[in-house]
Amino acid sequence: MTFEQESEPYDVLVVGGSGVDTTVRVDALPVPPADTHGVPAIREDAGHTGTGVALGCATLGLTTGFVDFLGDDHPGTLVRERLAGSGVDFHPLISPHGTRRAVNLVSPDGRRMSFYDARDPLDLRMPPEHYLPLLRRTRHVHLSITHFARFLYDDIEALGLPVSTDLHDWDGLTEHHRDFALRSDLVFLSTVGAGERISSVMREILRDGRAEAVIATAGAGGAYLLTPEDRTPRLVPAAVPPGPVVDSNGAGDAFTCGFLYGRRRGRDLEECARLGAVAGAYACTAEGTHNALVGRAALRAVLSPSPPPSVPAAADAQVSATGA
Repeated sequence: MTFEQESEPYDVLVVGGSGVDTTVRVDALPVPPADTHGVPAIREDAGHTGTGVALGCATLGLTTGFVDFLGDDHPGTLVRERLAGSGVDFHPLISPHGTRRAVNLVSPDGRRMSFYDARDPLDLRMPPEHYLPLLRRTRHVHLSITHFARFLYDDIEALGLPVSTDLHDWDGLTEHHRDFALRSDLVFLSTVGAGERISSVMREILRDGRAEAVIATAGAGGAYLLTPEDRTPRLVPAAVPPGPVVDSNGAGDAFTCGFLYGRRRGRDLEECARLGAVAGAYACTAEGTHNALVGRAALRAVLSPSPPPSVPAAADAQVSATGA
C-alpha cells in the first residue's frame, strides 16, 4: 500500500536505504567477552537510513517519495507496514535477495554498534522506467549509499536536480563512498570514521567534488559545517534533547531531515544545520529506530522570524518543465 500524490511534485525523493533493525540493549560497549549475555526484550523495527529520511521528511510536511528494492519476506512486510499511512509515497521493487537487515547493540547511554547485512549484489540495478517518472516530479533527491543508487547520478544531473547523500562513518578512503561524496550538492557524514582527519576529509570533498556544503555530525559534540567560503569547519552546537537520551539510532537521519526542511524553507546553511541538530536530538529520546520523529512546531521554535523565499527556484522550474 502506498500513499499516492500523483498530482503533486515531491519536495524530496529518497532513493534506497530501506531495511529492518534488530535492537539489542547491552550493559556496555564494547560488550565484554562471554558465551551468553542476558538482555532486555529485543526489538525489531523497520529502520535504516532511507526509511528514516523518508519518514522524517514526511513528518515535517515535506511531500516525500521513496523508491527502493525490498524483499518479499517478513522484514519487507515490516517496512511496508511502517510506511503505510505515513505520508510517504513508497514505490518498491521486489528483490530476490531479500530485505536488508541490521543488528544494533545499544548501551545505556544511547551509543550503538551496528552490524549491517546489505544483501544487494553488486550487479543489482534499478530499471530507469521505474525511477525516471519519479525523478521528473522531484525538487530534490536524497541518495542513500546503497550500491545501485550511484547509477542514478547521470539521470539526476541531466534533469538539473540538487542531490544530497549521507556517507555515515566514511573514513575518506573507502572507494564505495567516493562517487556519492563527489557528485552530491549536500554531503552529510559523521566524524566517527575519519576521527581527527575529519577536517581534511571535508575539505577534500569540497575541493574534488560539487558540494555546496559538507556537514559532519559529532553526536553530543554537535556538528561541523564547511562551505567553499570557510577556511575551517564551523561548529554547530548540539541541541538539548527534550528528554533522556536512550538510543542514538536514527539521529543522523533525523539531522538530515531537519537540514532539508530548512533548505526547502529557504534558510541559510548554518540555520539548516541548527534545525538538523534539533531533529537529531529529538530522535535520541525513544528506543528503536525512527520512533521519535520531530514535528514542524519544534523546528519553527528555533527559526529566525523573517524567512527568505523558498528555494530552490531552479528545481521548482525543472519540475514544472517536466510536467509534474
